[in-house]
Amino acid sequence: MQAESPDALASAKRDVQERARRVRLMLFDVDGVLTDGRLWYGPSGEALKAFCASDGQGIKLLMESGIAVALLSGRTSPAVAVRAAELGVTHVLQGVDDKLAAFKAICARLGIPAHGTGFMGDDLIDLPVLRRCSFACAPREAHELVRSHVQYVAHAPAGAGAAREVCDLLLRSQGTLDAALARYLA
Repeated sequence: MQAESPDALASAKRDVQERARRVRLMLFDVDGVLTDGRLWYGPSGEALKAFCASDGQGIKLLMESGIAVALLSGRTSPAVAVRAAELGVTHVLQGVDDKLAAFKAICARLGIPAHGTGFMGDDLIDLPVLRRCSFACAPREAHELVRSHVQYVAHAPAGAGAAREVCDLLLRSQGTLDAALARYLA
Protein backbone atom coordinates (compact mmCIF):
# COMPACT_ATOMS: atom_id res chain seq x y z
CA MET A 1 0.00 0.00 0.00
CA GLN A 2 1.33 3.39 -0.97
CA ALA A 3 1.66 6.12 1.68
CA GLU A 4 -0.39 9.26 1.17
CA SER A 5 1.45 12.42 0.25
CA PRO A 6 1.80 15.19 2.83
CA ASP A 7 -0.51 17.36 0.70
CA ALA A 8 -3.19 14.65 0.65
CA LEU A 9 -2.93 14.21 4.43
CA ALA A 10 -3.18 17.96 5.02
CA SER A 11 -6.20 18.16 2.73
CA ALA A 12 -7.90 15.27 4.54
CA LYS A 13 -7.25 16.94 7.91
CA ARG A 14 -8.76 20.22 6.64
CA ASP A 15 -11.80 18.32 5.36
CA VAL A 16 -12.31 16.66 8.77
CA GLN A 17 -12.01 20.00 10.56
CA GLU A 18 -14.45 21.69 8.16
CA ARG A 19 -16.97 18.90 8.55
CA ALA A 20 -16.58 18.93 12.34
CA ARG A 21 -17.00 22.71 12.40
CA ARG A 22 -20.54 22.36 10.93
CA VAL A 23 -21.85 19.81 13.46
CA ARG A 24 -24.84 20.98 15.52
CA LEU A 25 -26.13 17.47 16.31
CA MET A 26 -23.78 14.60 17.17
CA LEU A 27 -25.21 11.10 17.31
CA PHE A 28 -23.49 8.10 18.85
CA ASP A 29 -24.19 4.40 18.46
CA VAL A 30 -23.87 2.61 21.81
CA ASP A 31 -22.53 -0.96 21.52
CA GLY A 32 -19.09 -0.84 19.95
CA VAL A 33 -18.82 2.95 20.28
CA LEU A 34 -19.73 4.01 23.83
CA THR A 35 -18.97 0.46 25.00
CA ASP A 36 -16.33 -1.98 23.85
CA GLY A 37 -19.02 -3.94 22.03
CA ARG A 38 -19.03 -6.93 24.34
CA LEU A 39 -22.42 -7.94 25.71
CA TRP A 40 -22.46 -9.19 29.28
CA TYR A 41 -25.51 -10.98 30.66
CA GLY A 42 -26.29 -11.31 34.35
CA PRO A 43 -27.88 -14.39 35.95
CA SER A 44 -31.39 -13.04 35.31
CA GLY A 45 -30.62 -12.34 31.66
CA GLU A 46 -30.12 -8.60 32.10
CA ALA A 47 -27.58 -6.99 29.80
CA LEU A 48 -24.71 -5.29 31.57
CA LYS A 49 -22.69 -2.56 29.89
CA ALA A 50 -19.53 -0.73 30.90
CA PHE A 51 -19.29 2.93 29.92
CA CYS A 52 -16.19 5.12 29.93
CA ALA A 53 -16.35 8.14 32.25
CA SER A 54 -14.13 10.12 29.89
CA ASP A 55 -16.52 9.55 26.98
CA GLY A 56 -19.35 10.76 29.22
CA GLN A 57 -17.45 13.92 30.11
CA GLY A 58 -16.88 14.61 26.42
CA ILE A 59 -20.60 14.25 25.73
CA LYS A 60 -21.39 16.67 28.57
CA LEU A 61 -18.89 19.18 27.17
CA LEU A 62 -20.54 18.95 23.75
CA MET A 63 -23.97 19.69 25.20
CA GLU A 64 -22.63 22.52 27.38
CA SER A 65 -21.11 24.02 24.23
CA GLY A 66 -24.43 24.00 22.40
CA ILE A 67 -24.11 20.82 20.36
CA ALA A 68 -27.13 18.55 20.66
CA VAL A 69 -26.34 14.89 21.40
CA ALA A 70 -28.39 11.79 20.61
CA LEU A 71 -27.83 8.10 21.22
CA LEU A 72 -28.96 5.87 18.35
CA SER A 73 -28.89 2.16 19.14
CA GLY A 74 -30.23 -0.96 17.51
CA ARG A 75 -30.55 -2.61 20.91
CA THR A 76 -32.73 -1.68 23.86
CA SER A 77 -31.14 -1.63 27.30
CA PRO A 78 -32.15 -0.10 30.63
CA ALA A 79 -28.44 0.54 31.23
CA VAL A 80 -28.36 2.90 28.23
CA ALA A 81 -31.38 4.82 29.53
CA VAL A 82 -29.74 5.17 32.95
CA ARG A 83 -26.42 6.34 31.48
CA ALA A 84 -28.16 8.81 29.16
CA ALA A 85 -30.16 10.27 32.06
CA GLU A 86 -26.99 10.53 34.14
CA LEU A 87 -25.34 12.55 31.36
CA GLY A 88 -28.42 14.65 30.59
CA VAL A 89 -28.85 13.22 27.09
CA THR A 90 -32.55 13.54 26.28
CA HIS A 91 -32.49 12.22 22.72
CA VAL A 92 -32.22 8.46 23.23
CA LEU A 93 -33.37 6.22 20.39
CA GLN A 94 -33.17 2.52 21.28
CA GLY A 95 -34.35 -0.63 19.56
CA VAL A 96 -33.99 1.07 16.19
CA ASP A 97 -33.96 -1.28 13.20
CA ASP A 98 -33.93 1.51 10.61
CA LYS A 99 -31.31 3.95 11.83
CA LEU A 100 -31.61 6.11 8.72
CA ALA A 101 -35.34 6.73 9.33
CA ALA A 102 -34.63 7.54 12.99
CA PHE A 103 -31.80 9.87 11.92
CA LYS A 104 -34.07 11.72 9.49
CA ALA A 105 -36.79 11.99 12.14
CA ILE A 106 -34.53 13.49 14.81
CA CYS A 107 -33.01 15.91 12.30
CA ALA A 108 -36.52 17.05 11.36
CA ARG A 109 -37.64 17.29 14.98
CA LEU A 110 -34.61 19.41 15.93
CA GLY A 111 -34.60 21.41 12.70
CA ILE A 112 -31.01 20.43 11.91
CA PRO A 113 -30.20 19.45 8.31
CA ALA A 114 -28.02 16.42 7.59
CA HIS A 115 -25.10 18.71 6.71
CA GLY A 116 -25.12 19.90 10.34
CA THR A 117 -24.81 16.42 11.82
CA GLY A 118 -22.19 13.92 12.83
CA PHE A 119 -22.48 10.25 13.67
CA MET A 120 -20.11 7.76 15.23
CA GLY A 121 -20.91 4.15 14.39
CA ASP A 122 -19.06 0.89 14.16
CA ASP A 123 -21.01 -1.71 12.21
CA LEU A 124 -22.96 -2.30 9.01
CA ILE A 125 -26.31 -1.16 10.45
CA ASP A 126 -24.71 2.28 10.91
CA LEU A 127 -23.64 2.73 7.28
CA PRO A 128 -26.83 4.39 5.99
CA VAL A 129 -26.46 7.20 8.56
CA LEU A 130 -22.69 7.41 8.23
CA ARG A 131 -23.10 7.87 4.47
CA ARG A 132 -25.59 10.75 4.88
CA CYS A 133 -24.37 12.78 7.82
CA SER A 134 -21.74 15.45 7.31
CA PHE A 135 -19.15 14.18 9.78
CA ALA A 136 -18.89 10.38 9.84
CA CYS A 137 -16.55 8.77 12.33
CA ALA A 138 -15.84 5.37 13.82
CA PRO A 139 -13.77 3.76 16.54
CA ARG A 140 -10.65 1.93 15.39
CA GLU A 141 -12.30 -1.47 15.93
CA ALA A 142 -15.16 -0.68 13.54
CA HIS A 143 -15.88 -3.05 10.68
CA GLU A 144 -13.52 -2.51 7.75
CA LEU A 145 -16.34 -1.41 5.42
CA VAL A 146 -17.48 1.15 7.99
CA ARG A 147 -13.95 2.53 8.34
CA SER A 148 -13.80 2.94 4.56
CA HIS A 149 -16.91 5.19 4.62
CA VAL A 150 -15.96 7.63 7.38
CA GLN A 151 -13.86 10.77 7.43
CA TYR A 152 -12.37 10.09 10.86
CA VAL A 153 -11.28 6.92 12.66
CA ALA A 154 -10.50 7.41 16.35
CA HIS A 155 -7.15 6.33 17.72
CA ALA A 156 -8.61 5.48 21.15
CA PRO A 157 -10.55 2.23 21.52
CA ALA A 158 -14.32 1.92 21.57
CA GLY A 159 -15.71 2.26 25.07
CA ALA A 160 -12.39 3.63 26.28
CA GLY A 161 -12.00 7.14 24.91
CA ALA A 162 -12.97 6.95 21.23
CA ALA A 163 -16.10 9.06 21.74
CA ARG A 164 -14.17 11.56 23.90
CA GLU A 165 -11.59 11.92 21.15
CA VAL A 166 -14.36 12.83 18.70
CA CYS A 167 -15.97 15.22 21.18
CA ASP A 168 -12.66 17.03 21.71
CA LEU A 169 -12.10 17.15 17.94
CA LEU A 170 -15.53 18.73 17.43
CA LEU A 171 -14.94 21.34 20.13
CA ARG A 172 -11.40 22.10 18.88
CA SER A 173 -12.64 22.46 15.29
CA GLN A 174 -15.41 24.81 16.40
CA GLY A 175 -13.02 26.89 18.50
CA THR A 176 -14.86 26.13 21.76
CA LEU A 177 -12.58 23.61 23.45
CA ASP A 178 -10.61 26.18 25.47
CA ALA A 179 -13.83 27.81 26.73
CA ALA A 180 -15.27 24.38 27.59
CA LEU A 181 -12.18 23.53 29.63
CA ALA A 182 -11.69 26.96 31.22
CA ARG A 183 -13.78 26.28 34.33
CA TYR A 184 -11.54 23.33 35.15
CA LEU A 185 -8.43 25.49 34.89
CA ALA A 186 -9.67 28.42 37.02
